[in-house]
Amino acid sequence: MADSTRFYEKFQPVHYDIYLDIDRAAKHFKGITTIKGNAVDTKIALHQKFLNVASVQADGQDVPFSFSDHQEAIQLELPHSGDVELKVVYDAKLTDTMMGIYPSYYTVAGQKKQLIGTQFETTAARQAFPGIDEPEAKATFSLAIKYDEQPGETIIANMPEDHVENGVHYFQETVKMSTYLVAFAFGELQSKFAKTKSGVEIGVFSTKAHQPKELDFSLDIAKRAIEFYEDFYQTPYPLPQSYQLALPDFSAGAMENWGLVTYREAYMLLDPDNTTLNQKRLIATVITHELAHQWFGDLVTMKWWDDLWLNESFANMMEYVAVDALEPEWNVWEMFQTSEVPMALQRDATDGVQSVHVAVDDPAEIDTLFDGAIVYAKGARMLVMVRALLGDDAMRKGLKNYFAAHQYGNATGADLWQALGEASGMNVGQIMESWLEHPGYPVVEVKVEDGKLMLSQQQFFIGDGEEKSRLWQIPLNANYNQAPAIFSEQSLVLGDYAQLRKQNGRPFRVNVGDNSHVIVKYDETLLNDILDHLDELGAIDQLQLLQDLRLLAEGRQISYAQIVPLLSRFKDSRSGIVNEMLYHVANSLKNFVQPAAKTERQLQQLFDQLSVKQVQRLGWLSQKDESNDDQLTRPIVLSAALYAQNRDTIKQAQALFDQYQDHLADLPADVRGLVLANEVKNYGSQELFDTLLADYQKTADAGFKQDICAALTKTQDDQLIAQLIDRFEDADTIKPQDLRAWFRGVLANDHGQQAAWDWIQQEWSWLEKTVGGDMEFPTYITVISRIFKTAQRLAEFKRFFTPKENDPMLKREIQMDEKVIASRVELIESEQDAVNAAIAKTVAE
Repeated sequence: MADSTRFYEKFQPVHYDIYLDIDRAAKHFKGITTIKGNAVDTKIALHQKFLNVASVQADGQDVPFSFSDHQEAIQLELPHSGDVELKVVYDAKLTDTMMGIYPSYYTVAGQKKQLIGTQFETTAARQAFPGIDEPEAKATFSLAIKYDEQPGETIIANMPEDHVENGVHYFQETVKMSTYLVAFAFGELQSKFAKTKSGVEIGVFSTKAHQPKELDFSLDIAKRAIEFYEDFYQTPYPLPQSYQLALPDFSAGAMENWGLVTYREAYMLLDPDNTTLNQKRLIATVITHELAHQWFGDLVTMKWWDDLWLNESFANMMEYVAVDALEPEWNVWEMFQTSEVPMALQRDATDGVQSVHVAVDDPAEIDTLFDGAIVYAKGARMLVMVRALLGDDAMRKGLKNYFAAHQYGNATGADLWQALGEASGMNVGQIMESWLEHPGYPVVEVKVEDGKLMLSQQQFFIGDGEEKSRLWQIPLNANYNQAPAIFSEQSLVLGDYAQLRKQNGRPFRVNVGDNSHVIVKYDETLLNDILDHLDELGAIDQLQLLQDLRLLAEGRQISYAQIVPLLSRFKDSRSGIVNEMLYHVANSLKNFVQPAAKTERQLQQLFDQLSVKQVQRLGWLSQKDESNDDQLTRPIVLSAALYAQNRDTIKQAQALFDQYQDHLADLPADVRGLVLANEVKNYGSQELFDTLLADYQKTADAGFKQDICAALTKTQDDQLIAQLIDRFEDADTIKPQDLRAWFRGVLANDHGQQAAWDWIQQEWSWLEKTVGGDMEFPTYITVISRIFKTAQRLAEFKRFFTPKENDPMLKREIQMDEKVIASRVELIESEQDAVNAAIAKTVAE
């Protein structure tokens, strides 16, 4: 928009009647939208995008209209202000952009079929019907849909179907809600149903390309999640249904449309007879995230997109709260520590990162707000801090009051803090202001100086950063009572260290439990004291120690060389998350070695030393009654052993491949990807390549597809790499929604990096045309920034992307990622020799 004027200020819709006539064969639809509302002025505008408008009427009379492509608007001049009924007649095309109303493609028994679905967040509802496409413009909606219906097809929407008349499906009127939450879908669907204790109908839907049993897990989780949230929020689910739909083509992970949640198939469907604990936890958290939104986002919606975090951060926290309540033995908060926390800490340490709350007016910039590491992960960490400070009783009371005050309306962050503050008696808004409005986070330095135990805080940067003397209100969570609950000063003296150490009888630690969005830098005395008592620390605290050391090394506050000899202290851990972080740190060392050179062979020796006992203990196949931690650790240590080129591990992987070569999908899911990758890398051939690619195209199992992608992109054969890249633009082989994973896999492969980099530079305009209207588009740049590590690649990155900074959707990402690569190049050039010397010394001992 040219300015920050919002269309809602001039026209407030109350109700929409939306009639759509959709012709799949012609990829075309006709629409009639009638909107009742209040016009504040005679000159108003409605949002529209890609609609061919034939006529506009106000109270039955034709009115003049014009278009503004820049504002994505129809501008109208009404005969009068006040209550008015607008009727817009239009038509438009169905597109393959996975936005608006679009077809998803799939194959059953060799026959290609399509399923029509929708994706309207953030501003794509205007591609389906004209209206005020802003979150504050809540209204009720009545959908009437006609389509080229075939026998056996199903149509579903936000609300139950009311009746069918002359081939038109009429749906019950919705509750008051935002345009971006409207949804419907139709095609050949299979489904399963259940009812909650309060009578809500839970439904799960997929195409018939899947086995019916793949729906069972999501049905169970969805039912129990709705029941959990009704109790936790102390607010009833307000709709008669909660449907979950797996779409074959879907750009995001999932979308919280009210009453009809849509998902990527990989995030909703699973084979209960061959899946991993990680996959179960992932799908459960995606479902509980979207269902958390049914209250937090749908019932109460952010007033404008600058408070997007209000929706997403909260749902991101609640997904873990819910799954932890539903499946406590999964220890899902440990997953939070290995996924959300490292992602947030890494991204938030780069100067120029957005804050959680960001002002935005231009629609082109709205999609750039969906930074998973900040709005989702960092925001969730903020709310975990709030929950820890308030306790669940005060939090639930505050949320109940928040929903009661704002239901079917809109709210801001200040409204949430007010409700939680009144329930807890704390000034929550004041505590959270620094976390919400400031980008970045602090490093808390803890040291003994002149016998005194001292704390200080300073903003932490990876790469160059401008120090602005920011101070945060840090929940310290220290294990000495002498430390304050909130640390808000620049520095603080706690007292005589020797006396405090003797009095407390344990090493001094802060951020115990790793709930606060900070990292901790202990001086040598304090760190050695902690390491000497490592076996007294729980899994999360050990993970945190490794994580903070890695980040301090990334930020050049310590050397990676200092970390190398410490790794062996963690190698025998029985904790899945400690092993995950151990190898996260170890994998970072790959940046410092040259492929196939002596330095890499020494690093492979280190990986072998770290993993050999665990591999012997766990083997390739799960054992009866083994722990969840053993299940999680097995693929981590096997991957390390394969990188180490451990001969026994490679042979065992090949033996498993031979055993299952006629039915590879049946390989145990937790090691299947490793077995396939080992075969491609060490025993690859054109025949194997063709077999796996054919399996990829035939299977509907998203997990098997992901494993084949990970395996094939590891080929070291230049001709096979070229064949892969030839398939990048073939949607019948690689769907656009999955292309990023294939591109990333080849780019991360030393043998394929140049070819992948050449492709994206040459085919950028094709990529932009194919996925450019999608919030996932800028993440192709993020992928590149996570892999490039030389001065030459940095120069090439700048040369290609700097001219694209005039695109508001790409500008922030390009600028951020240039800094990410530059800091990595500088780190490697500075520390390469010291790190490789430390590796050589460690493996020789």
